[in-house]
Amino acid sequence: MDGDAIGELGAIATAGMAARAIEPGAGEAHAAGHGACLNCGCKLDGAYCPCCGQAAHVHRSLAAFGHDIAHSVLHFEGKIFRTLPLLFFRPGELTRRYVHGERAKFVSPMALFLFSVFTMFAVFSLVGGPVPLASGEEIRQGVAQARVNIAAEQRNLSSQRDRIDREIAAARAANRPTTALEMSRKAFDAKIADTQRSDAFVRLGETGTSALRPNMEELKINTGDPAFDRKLGHLLENPDLALYKLQSSAYKFSWALIPISVPFIWLMFFWKRGLTVYDHAVFATYSISFVTLLVILLSLIRPIGLGAGFALTVLTFVPPVHMFVQLRGAYPIGRFGALWRTVYLVTVATFSSLAFFASLLAIGLLG
Repeated sequence: MDGDAIGELGAIATAGMAARAIEPGAGEAHAAGHGACLNCGCKLDGAYCPCCGQAAHVHRSLAAFGHDIAHSVLHFEGKIFRTLPLLFFRPGELTRRYVHGERAKFVSPMALFLFSVFTMFAVFSLVGGPVPLASGEEIRQGVAQARVNIAAEQRNLSSQRDRIDREIAAARAANRPTTALEMSRKAFDAKIADTQRSDAFVRLGETGTSALRPNMEELKINTGDPAFDRKLGHLLENPDLALYKLQSSAYKFSWALIPISVPFIWLMFFWKRGLTVYDHAVFATYSISFVTLLVILLSLIRPIGLGAGFALTVLTFVPPVHMFVQLRGAYPIGRFGALWRTVYLVTVATFSSLAFFASLLAIGLLG
């Protein structure tokens, strides 16, 4: 196992420990203790010290140390096994039960969110995402073929424009009207200009590919802001670094998806009594955690041969269905109410995601 893989496995372990740090310990009782607490000396009367909260039984063995690691990383004390089945198949019930007080039984929304986000980026680094990215060689071949196609189209359009030029010359020699022919020529000029812009766009992608970096001199960036042009030029010179910065920014600011989502959820229910912003925050956090875990699952099973089409189909249809089921179970609404709110949430999620990643580009790449 290489150093990168070991580092990413360490990141997954860190994810579990970070989630565990904010996860309440309730619902994980040990055997009752007797005598005095070894930490503060308070009299024991139960599984935990009533004064400082330390477990009554403290073990000094390698097995106990391994248990603590497994417990911190993977939550092997029952909570995760009660939470995940409900999150995947009855998310509305999980949300409702947690909101209404059954919290010791389940992994808290924020702990699950932290664990899933940390793990997702670690898995991306180990095996890639659910949709495989093109290799450098595939990009080169695609760019080369695109330029061949554009050149062929330009030759065809130029040939037709030359034919029209000859027809215009013949019409003028015979004193015939040329208005229609000149309009056709302008139309071909516009099409040729479009192909030139397409070729320039393809060359931009070609120049931004690390494997074709020597062509960077061909690209002249001029947006009117020299400082911005320099940053964009550095970005195109090293797209691998740009991708790393984007991932790092997403890793740091993923929590922002929760406050972005909550106001939109509140708008769907602001006239209903008995619902609080806390309820919506739990709903949003569990929903985002589900999508993140789904992406992790698709990334892990992709190497067995499932294509990008399968992953895209799942990511297109499963989250809306999950939202509908979660809305139906978490809030006192009927099928129609859940249906229109699902359409609304999918629309909001799409635009919010675009805004989120646009912000990441500004902060992580050009900031």
